[in-house]
Amino acid sequence: MNEKQNMKSLKELNLTDRFLFDEVMEDIETHHDILSIIFGRDIPLLEKSETEKEFRLSPSIRSIRMDIFSIDENQTVYNTEMQAQRRSDLAKRSRYYQSLLDTSLLEPGIPDYNLLNLSYIIVIMTFDYFGYGKYLYTFEPRCLEVPECPLEDGATRIFLNTEGKNDTEVSEELIDFLNYIKNSTDETAAASGSERIHRIHNRVCKVRTSEEVGVRYMQAWEEKYYERQENLKEGLQKGRKLQLSEQVQKKLAKNKTPEEIADALEESVETIQKMIQEISKEAE
Repeated sequence: MNEKQNMKSLKELNLTDRFLFDEVMEDIETHHDILSIIFGRDIPLLEKSETEKEFRLSPSIRSIRMDIFSIDENQTVYNTEMQAQRRSDLAKRSRYYQSLLDTSLLEPGIPDYNLLNLSYIIVIMTFDYFGYGKYLYTFEPRCLEVPECPLEDGATRIFLNTEGKNDTEVSEELIDFLNYIKNSTDETAAASGSERIHRIHNRVCKVRTSEEVGVRYMQAWEEKYYERQENLKEGLQKGRKLQLSEQVQKKLAKNKTPEEIADALEESVETIQKMIQEISKEAE
């Protein structure tokens, strides 16, 4: 079965799938409900959430795309990310996101750093990155010598783990939400007594049955499919070139002429001569 035949339909996606997550979170009320579940209090957002927001400070600095970006009525900034694949660089990537986010919040020429917004980087994970069995990991800078002395720089990073086990330490609503993230079904939503989760599920159902969203999903999937095919083709070409270079070097070591090498490897003399030039440059 080829890759296209393995494609999930829009209706089969869970919120762990980034496409569905982004589409659902574009709705400000849904994002409001999700943040309110995470923080255990009402988080009134100001305007429509931005999905795939790009931050680039200069052409020489790597840009980043943040999944969901929003601001509440107190000017607190939230970036919410879905992470379904385990990455070894997740902690440092969140640090990089935080730094670029902070840099973008102050306009040029404003020297008062007290004007920096409070900010939260929120990562929803389908695995326990830290290995302590917690549903919720919250990080704020503190003094090592005096643990009760916080730095209070206004930057917080939160990691949510769908595989948590500490049921008595977090709200039932948060546990229900993290379960729903993994299994975004009618049954999982109905099993929860949370009105917020019911509203989130209604939004999920609306997105799944939207023809317009379905077209965007197909386009996004095809773009990624052809990008993967192109990367595969490029990788094969690089592998073939490396193999040819090794074969040419072995024959050069035996004092073979370009014509003899070309004949033995069934390549053109021009290709072999170009390869020899590249090998010579690398040796300099």
